[in-house]
Amino acid sequence: MKKVVIALSLMLGLHVSAQQEVVKSVEEVVKAVNDTTRTKGWIRKGNISFLFNQSTFDNWVAGGENNISGNLGLNYDFNYKSDDWSWDNKVIASYGIVKTKNSEFEKKTDDRFEFNSLAGKKAGGYWYYSAFLNFRTQFTKGFVYGTDANGKEIRDENTNFLSPGYLTFGPGMMWKKRDDFKFNLAPLSSKLTFVDKDYTSVPGYVNGSYFGVDANKSMRYELGFYAAGYYKFNLFENVSAENILSLYSNYLEDPQNVDVDYQLNIVMTINKFLSTNLSFQTIYDDNAFRGFQTRQVLGLGINYGF
Repeated sequence: MKKVVIALSLMLGLHVSAQQEVVKSVEEVVKAVNDTTRTKGWIRKGNISFLFNQSTFDNWVAGGENNISGNLGLNYDFNYKSDDWSWDNKVIASYGIVKTKNSEFEKKTDDRFEFNSLAGKKAGGYWYYSAFLNFRTQFTKGFVYGTDANGKEIRDENTNFLSPGYLTFGPGMMWKKRDDFKFNLAPLSSKLTFVDKDYTSVPGYVNGSYFGVDANKSMRYELGFYAAGYYKFNLFENVSAENILSLYSNYLEDPQNVDVDYQLNIVMTINKFLSTNLSFQTIYDDNAFRGFQTRQVLGLGINYGF
């Protein structure tokens, strides 16, 4: 009987010891995960993608026009973390062109540069005192296309680098649970719209008809409420969806006309270098166009992550 009791005691002791080892191992894993998510200092990551499309038609009775197009994109984040501070920076840039057989001109399919910077000082919980900056423009000239009296294709220059250019900044409050889930509210934000004075100095120019800028001026100032949100998540194992939304209401003129800028970037990863990329963007800004502007790019991409 004594031997049975000793054996049971040894088994019980080994079982408790094993449980303690398991608990210890789980605690170490949790600690490692927490340490990873709380990494301090600079964290940098980015992706370069190239989308290519080409179509040819020869004696194709259904119709079609030979074309070739390409789109180069950059999405780069460089963020800083400490115990009380958070500083997130993002660069989004893309440029694309298409050349068709029957057109004299190469035409842009995409042209954008955007820089976002959001700094925060811990206030409590997930809340931070914040300051943000957003800058947007394009790289090259933009044209409006048409035909002359003889049916020949013509184009008129309409936009250019820093025409328009947008700079928005101000203090506010940020709620940030993770790098990929946050929003910022800034009730006193300044917005500057820059344009080339040549566009507002032409004879017969009407005040505000070029991105809201008055005649013979090169800048427009607004003061208003700015709200922005960012949410990135995985739809499936290799499919990620990045959502970027910003809203702006100008206190000084027509505050009910809220500017909207929404971007959706979906990446369906095939392998380390190949993916299917979908980019969708819609903008409402009545100073630029009285209606929704939309942009959509879909294609098989060659990617390089860094």
